[in-house]
Amino acid sequence: MGSPWYRVHTVILNDPGRLLSVHIMHTALVAGWAGSMALYELAVFYPSDPILDPMWRQRGTITNPGIWSYEGVARPLIVFSGLCFLAAIQSWKHDF
Repeated sequence: MGSPWYRVHTVILNDPGRLLSVHIMHTALVAGWAGSMALYELAVFYPSDPILDPMWRQRGTITNPGIWSYEGVARPLIVFSGLCFLAAIQSWKHDF
């Protein structure tokens, strides 16, 4: 079935740089996934279809979302994911 959740931590427990790197990489994966899903939802969104329109289901409307548009949320998440990936590589290479 797989190793228990603490198995990874016991392998890298005595190396703080790698322990930090694993957690930063996890953050990068989650942020990248969230940004990618926001772009995917934007790609499949069809505003004239009342079934797939999330605002129609919520009975709400937004006239000017500003920074909280799909692109405004996805872009910083993907950039943050890339920066976390670079930080994880840097942390993996260096001992603290």
